Amino acid sequence: MTVDQLQKHIDKIEASYEFFLAYAAQGVTGDREPNGELMGFLEATEEALVFLDEDLEVVMESLESSSEFLALADVVRQDAHKTRAAVTLVKVQPAISSQLIDNLNASIHFRALLTDLFLLDEAMKTSIKEETV
Repeated sequence: MTVDQLQKHIDKIEASYEFFLAYAAQGVTGDREPNGELMGFLEATEEALVFLDEDLEVVMESLESSSEFLALADVVRQDAHKTRAAVTLVKVQPAISSQLIDNLNASIHFRALLTDLFLLDEAMKTSIKEETV
């Protein structure tokens, strides 16, 4: 696992969150099967969450100040695990309304994960910049 792979997973989660915000604003009633685009974002989010839950520590060990990164990795892993439970629940629903997606976005675990990832992303950029100087 590499920092670049981690960055791609972070980008997937951020893009999904933005898509979910737009979906929530559409007023979809949930009286039909979910569209392919929504399911694609849910699946991409789930894939990224699996990575964070299972492989994040490997990437953190490769960074300078790895003990501090590993401490945060544990927090990210926990939030990713909890967010994945919510995403999986939404994903298996026969119909997905805007309200359901809005509730997913409002989940404290999803918001905590996003904040964790913003912090991690900025810290990694700083750390990697220092390593190359």
